Amino acid sequence: MARQAAIPQHAIELIDLYAGYGRIEVLHGVNLAVPSGTVYALLGPNGGGKSTTLQVISGNLRPTSGCVHITGTHVNGAGPDALARAGVSRIPEGRGIFPNLTVDDNLRIWTYAAGMSMKDVQDVAFTRFPRLAERRGQRAGTMSGGEQQMLAMSRALVSQPAVLLLDEISMGLAPIIVSELYDLVRQLAEEGITILLVEQFATTALRVADFAAVMTQGRVIAVGEPQDIAEQVSEAYLGGAA
Repeated sequence: MARQAAIPQHAIELIDLYAGYGRIEVLHGVNLAVPSGTVYALLGPNGGGKSTTLQVISGNLRPTSGCVHITGTHVNGAGPDALARAGVSRIPEGRGIFPNLTVDDNLRIWTYAAGMSMKDVQDVAFTRFPRLAERRGQRAGTMSGGEQQMLAMSRALVSQPAVLLLDEISMGLAPIIVSELYDLVRQLAEEGITILLVEQFATTALRVADFAAVMTQGRVIAVGEPQDIAEQVSEAYLGGAA
């Protein structure tokens, strides 16, 4: 009988990672291991290096040294397209949709990147977010912030990612919409997608996270289950912003 291939224990692994912009070094020896099929929250104050970490993982920024592993494969130097084909999808801060195009036109653009028919892309988007079906002829920029975030998330889900990187998806949204989006995050993890999320509001992220890391000044200073790092989270946010 043929042996079944082992599933990598970690979907994302960063080893002694350094990265920055020009002469400005932002990450100073980051070590992080994200177990497969979990929600992992990367927390900390602004300027701590959280979004830069996602930039490196998604291939938008090359590390100056250290290693990036995705599902056990060394991917240093791989670009965003190669990493997307390897199952990594990222929703950037600011959503990254086309505001002057309709919902359907946004989805049509994604058919080319995903190599899928328009019907299949619509099925993914409208099944996850029925509200988008009601807005399909509306320009994306005229929708509410929550609906725009739904459109951005549907773009990521069309590619059927193994790893989903979320950068501040709650920014500027009403609490009820944030709750809906994070309910979806939990559901996606239960379906086997590994999710690494950056979130300024720690309480929001820890509600759905299996594990969390606290990052300040380009270094990871604490990792663990949410209840185990509460003190470090509070200290990182200066005792009250979490």
